[in-house]
Amino acid sequence: MADNPVTEPRSRRRFSDATALAAALRPSYPVYCFRPHKVRAVARHFVETFPGKVVYAVKCNIEPRVLGWLAEAGVTAFDTASLTEIAAVRERLPDADALFMHPVKSRAAILAADRVYDVSTYCVDSMAELEKVLQVARRRDLKIFVRVATPGGGAAFELSIKFGATQAEAVEILDRVAEEGLQAGIAFHIGSQCLNPRAFRTAFAVIADVWRGTKADVREIDVGGGFPVAYAGQPVPPLEDFVTEIVEGRREAGIDEDVALLCEPGRALVADGCSMLCQVHLRKGDRLYLNDGVYGNLSEPYWSRVRLPARLIRPEGINGGVSDAPLQDFTIFGPTCDGNDLLPTPFRLPADVSEGDWIEVGQIGAYGAALATRFNGFFADAQVELADEPPDTA
Repeated sequence: MADNPVTEPRSRRRFSDATALAAALRPSYPVYCFRPHKVRAVARHFVETFPGKVVYAVKCNIEPRVLGWLAEAGVTAFDTASLTEIAAVRERLPDADALFMHPVKSRAAILAADRVYDVSTYCVDSMAELEKVLQVARRRDLKIFVRVATPGGGAAFELSIKFGATQAEAVEILDRVAEEGLQAGIAFHIGSQCLNPRAFRTAFAVIADVWRGTKADVREIDVGGGFPVAYAGQPVPPLEDFVTEIVEGRREAGIDEDVALLCEPGRALVADGCSMLCQVHLRKGDRLYLNDGVYGNLSEPYWSRVRLPARLIRPEGINGGVSDAPLQDFTIFGPTCDGNDLLPTPFRLPADVSEGDWIEVGQIGAYGAALATRFNGFFADAQVELADEPPDTA
């Protein structure tokens, strides 16, 4: 049962599940469905499993309550890429550590991070960027991570195409960090949604020469993100397999065990923590037109070709109640006037799905709201909390 949907503040609306939500509100608009217990559980497992500091990548989901739930689970540091993200962390969690890990920053952003938000940790991948930080930041207790380009590891999104110094460049930058008397670290990123744990070991083999070749006393290594989520039809190795490769990679590289490890998971921490309740506004044969789509919160299938889990939500008394019809694949269109507002992967739903039914789409906690636009005036801002488990990915 829900709290009173009329008098309760939006941030406190709670329902047992999406069916109770649909029965109470009958929304014609998309609704974000957060599951705080899921966010906390996943984050707690990550904190307990990773042999170092877990630094959440804020870009995946900047929602203040998500940041709070992560902190409650033991995440005390946050990877930020902009002043907006830094401000969000400082406002919600003033005692948390905000790391400015975008390798390319404006001078104005560095100035504000240094003097307004008290940021001391920065990432660079070029000598020019290091000089920028040195010239703008006043404080001299800075910690500088130098990001090194590593080979592609079969990730959905390769990042070393855009960021990362060569080994020789990294040694030169780290030596300059040492000359300035600053703390030094090495960072890399194997790419987003990487299904191959071995990619971490390969990356350590690359940075080993950097670690040995620099005059800097490198005491921290940031292994970045890349930890995958098990989307529908896409099983992934357990987190423990990735941790094993990280630990073994460090050992094989000859890097001292007392060199601390950091990681920057984003997707892996929050993807399962939020779903979206959408409504069917029209059915044309095996085509469904929803009130959310690729210009809204469902862009992840478009970019990464993953299949999001979906289930029919039909409260008792609506369209005949719960359906026992056989399942079939439906092509999904979003609400905008653009013909490209089409999901590349279908939803498998009961064959009698009709106008007015709701569909709960899972795993939008990462890059759902973060990539949503207001194209054609369609957008979602209604938020609730649910107590059940998210849609099954089978």
